[in-house]
Amino acid sequence: MKRTLTLILTVLMLCTLLFGCGQKSVDGDPQDTNTEPALADGVYTADFNTDSSMFHVNEACKGKGTLTVENGQMTIHISLPSKSILNLFCGTAEDARKDGAALLQPTTDTVTYSDGLSEEVNGFDIPVPALDEEFDVAIIGTKGKWYDHKVSVTNAVLKEDAAAAPAETLVDGTYTIAVTLEGGSGKANIQSPCTLTVADGKMTATIVWSSSHYDYMLVDGERCDVLSTENGSTFEIPVAALDTPLAVVGDTTAMSTPHEIDYTLTFDASSAEVNG
Repeated sequence: MKRTLTLILTVLMLCTLLFGCGQKSVDGDPQDTNTEPALADGVYTADFNTDSSMFHVNEACKGKGTLTVENGQMTIHISLPSKSILNLFCGTAEDARKDGAALLQPTTDTVTYSDGLSEEVNGFDIPVPALDEEFDVAIIGTKGKWYDHKVSVTNAVLKEDAAAAPAETLVDGTYTIAVTLEGGSGKANIQSPCTLTVADGKMTATIVWSSSHYDYMLVDGERCDVLSTENGSTFEIPVAALDTPLAVVGDTTAMSTPHEIDYTLTFDASSAEVNG
């Protein structure tokens, strides 16, 4: 009888253990699959956060980089303050020192500061394993020593031009196109229609101001210096899209000190005509 009772208790304990393990497996399945949905393919702006003031994005970028998602894979491009950081490595400094380590190579980026000055700095394309989670990135500079850092990518926001409906594009050629100007005091205006050149799918507009006192323009972070001040100020500027307001800055020397003035240009696609 005692042996039978012991056998029954043993069977009951085994059943309890099996049931418990099975319940844990069932409860665990949803947790294993409850991951944050991946971003849709596209181009985003995102915050690039680091653990050190010695490794961060350029001040002109205001803490942000360009996050590209393609086939579900995320890569963020950042521009650094200078060219003093030579390589990055996705992982620890210890692994970066190993033979055959896949080092990230720099790009040459041009950044434009709030005062209009431009500078060439190193940039990097960094694979991002997940948003809102820290991951290891090692850096090496001109002193030849690897340093460990923790970074994260947060607050991804789809770029407006990527979210908008596809803009009308023109085939390669030279066109005249109507352009409207908004902003400023209203004293200056621009010549319309202007000349629009399309080469390899990229559009460049020749802008002629009524005033000869503009010395540079800022367009999408790119500084465009004046080409001529005869019969006004002439510039060639990149145009990202037609029928879409393009924010630009014009620096005028007409006052006692130079002033940057915000304007908006809009190019009317329906008015485009082949030149000649």
